[in-house]
Amino acid sequence: MTLKILNTESKQKEGFQPVQENKVNFYQCGPTLYWTQHIGNMRAVVMADLINRTLKYLGYEVNFVRNYTDVGHLSGDNDGDADTGVDRMEKAAKRENLEPLKIAEKYKKIYEEDIQKLNTLLPNHRPEATKYIQEMQKMVLELLEKGYAYSTPLAIYFDVSKAKNYHRLTGQKSENQKAGAGNGKVKDEEKRNPEDFTLWFFKVGFHKNALQTWKSPFSSPLVKDGEGFPGWHMECSAMARKLCGNTIDIKMGGIEHIPIHHTNEIAQSEAANGEKYVDYWVHNEHLLVEGKKMSKSEGTSYSLQEVEEKGFYPIDLRYFFLQAHYRSKQNFTWDSLKASQTARKKLVEKLKTFSDGGKISKEWKEKFIQKISDDFSIPEALSLIWEILKSDLPDVDKKSTILDFDKVLGLNLEKEISEKIEIPVEVKKLLEERKKARKEKNWEKSDELREKVREFGFEVKDVDGEQKISKI
Repeated sequence: MTLKILNTESKQKEGFQPVQENKVNFYQCGPTLYWTQHIGNMRAVVMADLINRTLKYLGYEVNFVRNYTDVGHLSGDNDGDADTGVDRMEKAAKRENLEPLKIAEKYKKIYEEDIQKLNTLLPNHRPEATKYIQEMQKMVLELLEKGYAYSTPLAIYFDVSKAKNYHRLTGQKSENQKAGAGNGKVKDEEKRNPEDFTLWFFKVGFHKNALQTWKSPFSSPLVKDGEGFPGWHMECSAMARKLCGNTIDIKMGGIEHIPIHHTNEIAQSEAANGEKYVDYWVHNEHLLVEGKKMSKSEGTSYSLQEVEEKGFYPIDLRYFFLQAHYRSKQNFTWDSLKASQTARKKLVEKLKTFSDGGKISKEWKEKFIQKISDDFSIPEALSLIWEILKSDLPDVDKKSTILDFDKVLGLNLEKEISEKIEIPVEVKKLLEERKKARKEKNWEKSDELREKVREFGFEVKDVDGEQKISKI
């Protein structure tokens, strides 16, 4: 069955055909390491993990890359202009009185701990922008030599007027912006076009006190040795070329990346490489909270730690994420997370009652592949699990089939159902008494003992003449 992907560029579902047969280069735009990532960011990670797992389940060899931005991402990105504002890493460094790389190290550790708790597979490569400065400078030089870029005393710009079909991701036309606008709080009179974007910032003007800068082969009459730092868009282009080649099969990011970040990446990469930058663009929608955009000021920009403090297991959050398609907005509430927790626990407890040694149902597997092959329709794939449980498929085969599907869903079901439960001595005694009562057909006493077991936080069920114990 052919995998179909809704390509942001064409706005249509297209049959997937990688550059190399059975091999996929998959690149996701990763986090800027200036703050603890909220659960909206975690949703994006899980969505990428589901795509990665789906590709592997379908038999592809996947080279998965997710980058870390630790320099050059300016705060103006929030206002629709990624070339303005202050560097997010510098802002965080001043906030916490730490060096930028210490900030990056701190938040990278938190991020990786969080995504591990969510049972996401680690990418094959996790490049950090500051370790690819030479690759970025090389690409900027190529763009200058080919005439796609130009230099001013303040920065090096990409000349958008020379880009082929610059707005093809959005389908919009260039707006009539005021010439000379942009470049942070510095008005660059030598900037040719309003939409030209920065490839390299020189350490002058608004950026004269930048904390992270490097010598470069570029020249400016205002700064020695071409010292400065890369533009945010240049980071992904250079790292992707190094780790994925000139053309990426699938590139993923949030919908907010479409009009600026990804649009600029296409322009500079295709100008430098002379080849198509990305064959299939995939963009995930945002997570809402109580129907509104997440907000730090309103206290709704929740972290995974806050989810855990409320008594939820990170996999409960993963289950919640599975219920909405990556291209759809999803509304988070504590009640909806509680419902997800209940459903996940119900699934685990049901599987615990099934024996091992079954076969994977060919019929249900075909249905599952059909769902995940249709633009990674995970919510529909998840619903198949509950259909299987209601079906007349033998229980032993239900278990094997569902565990096979979990290679994509990533709910860690095999581990969950195989974990040994530490049963207190008091509960063991109650179970022995109950076993005796049931043997004597003293059902009233059996029920009384079941309730006493519940008081200790355990549930007992009778399956095939045996008592099955689980935590409540």
